[in-house]
Amino acid sequence: MDFNPAILWLAALVIFIIIEIATVGLATIWFAGGALIAEIAVLLHAPFWLQVVLFFTVSFILLLFTRPLAVKYINKNRVKTNVDSLIGKQAVVIEPIDNVKGEGRVRVQGMEWMARTQDDSEKPAVDDVVNIQAVKGVKLIVTEVKN
Repeated sequence: MDFNPAILWLAALVIFIIIEIATVGLATIWFAGGALIAEIAVLLHAPFWLQVVLFFTVSFILLLFTRPLAVKYINKNRVKTNVDSLIGKQAVVIEPIDNVKGEGRVRVQGMEWMARTQDDSEKPAVDDVVNIQAVKGVKLIVTEVKN
């Protein structure tokens, strides 16, 4: 049985597309593009070394130029879950927050969290409303809501 590069590139193309469909994470789509161009090169009777060069070159170019755009738009509508969903929400101070003393608690969505402010000079009092800016370990990093 003779080596047939047309079957090689077609098989690679199919495998990369199957992996892409299975993962839905933009893992192999660039290599599928490279395999497609290499398959076209086979049909144009290009030598095998040129097919390989085209495969790697096209895959690299697609990866380099389209991945940043794809990642930006693919993850745009990702629903934040668990702790990430708290960022941007408001909480109510239930124990005065003082970074220097290492004290402070807030309540958000019915749960109590340790809290610290971004700025040591901020010292929200009980019943103040704060914005959640970040989560560091088990502490919420908050800022006072300006009236």
